[in-house]
Amino acid sequence: SGCGKTTLLRIISGLEEVTSGKVVIDDKDVSNAPPVERGISMVFQSYALYPHLSVFENIAFPLRVAKLKEKELEEKVFKAADILQLRDRLDFKPGQLSGGQRQRVGIARALGLEPKLIIADEAVSALDVSIQVQVVNLMMELQEEYGLSYLFISHDMAVIERVSHRVGVMYLGEIVEYGLRGQIFENPVHPYTKKLMSAV
Repeated sequence: SGCGKTTLLRIISGLEEVTSGKVVIDDKDVSNAPPVERGISMVFQSYALYPHLSVFENIAFPLRVAKLKEKELEEKVFKAADILQLRDRLDFKPGQLSGGQRQRVGIARALGLEPKLIIADEAVSALDVSIQVQVVNLMMELQEEYGLSYLFISHDMAVIERVSHRVGVMYLGEIVEYGLRGQIFENPVHPYTKKLMSAV
């Protein structure tokens, strides 16, 4: 907590200005691009669903912001709902869903715009452990099937070890260690990373 994860996410997603360095996504400098042009979607810990909107409208929301025509919008919502096994829940409100189902709505919404990158900010930490496993496995299946890239933020080292190809460790506003998952988990170099690993 307080190491700068949220600020970094806001910079990557275009909600904060870059004060130094640059943001490069898919070999393109997007440092000055508006959020809508960055090819990014987000999945949040708190689901961030609109309680007064149906599941359909929650998934459709970013597509409406992107001004898609209704027919194309419907096709994308139905496709995402089918992928996330939500077709029979499209008329439900978020309050009628379980935590795992709500997070699947959040993932479906993220998939709608076919992003290059999905930022998952503590996306499973609010879920029961058994549901966490289901959601993480689902995200990994989607990654393989659709060629997604995730930036997965978590305090949970077991989740990080399960989902990551590469791991970055943040401490006091800086990425103090970065490398392949096996390298970070088996041979940490920075004292803070060593502390994290010994606490697992």
